[in-house]
Amino acid sequence: MRRSIFKAIAICATVFSASIASAETFTFTAIPDADESRLNERFGKVADYLTEQLGVDVKYIPVKSYPAAITAFRNDQVQLAWFGGLSGVQARELVEGSEAIAQGYEDQFFKTYIIANAATNLIPREEFPVALEGKTFTFGSKGSTSGRLMPEFYIRENTGKSPEELFSRVGFSGDHSRTIALVESGAYDLGAVNYSVWDIELGLGKIDQSKVNVIWTTPTYPDYQWTIRGDVNARYGEGFKAKVTEALLNMKDEDLLASFPRKSFVPASNSDYAPIYETGKSIGLID
Repeated sequence: MRRSIFKAIAICATVFSASIASAETFTFTAIPDADESRLNERFGKVADYLTEQLGVDVKYIPVKSYPAAITAFRNDQVQLAWFGGLSGVQARELVEGSEAIAQGYEDQFFKTYIIANAATNLIPREEFPVALEGKTFTFGSKGSTSGRLMPEFYIRENTGKSPEELFSRVGFSGDHSRTIALVESGAYDLGAVNYSVWDIELGLGKIDQSKVNVIWTTPTYPDYQWTIRGDVNARYGEGFKAKVTEALLNMKDEDLLASFPRKSFVPASNSDYAPIYETGKSIGLID
């Protein structure tokens, strides 16, 4: 009789534990590459979509900086993250078994705009602009692929100088929207900005092109991607990583995709970002 009671208790405990595990919230974050209100709106929609597709509660957790996104991923505060190319590489270096699983179609050939205040009298050109020396320049976040890593790479490659050697003052705005605002206001002569954020803000009428404009576009490179921790199957059930991947790749709602903006998501792998890793190593942003 006692054995039957203990067995019943054990079965109940097992069922209860399984219920708790299945009820565990799946959390994700994203690098803060634009203003917070836009990010909350955009990723709140993504959380709702993933909740429906995965059958678990999914929550978006905002962060204040690129390093904070990496830290949240490393510390298992989030299990999935929408990273830039560099931040994704850095995060995967810190979390064994983590994988890039999907990227925007456009992220296969991303690019950066170099923008200039009208007072510089610099005009758009196909070749790298040479009349930059002595001017002021702002990057975006220090950990941004499109706002720091790749523009710095091309500055060094085309001038043979570091940004600190080339410009009279170098700043880091923190995000692409802020970069545009700083260059438009004249606080900086020049800046490096994610082409997608520029195009969105231009379309919304937020940029005065009589004050600031694009003067050069970098060659393309791989950038944003969804990266997932390697332990999600153990926590959320066998095949969960594949379910997340499938949900992202099957995201078809045009309004949802437009909030990124991306036309679709396509498969990605860690090896896609080897050029980002090598560039980061070459200029000292990856140990």
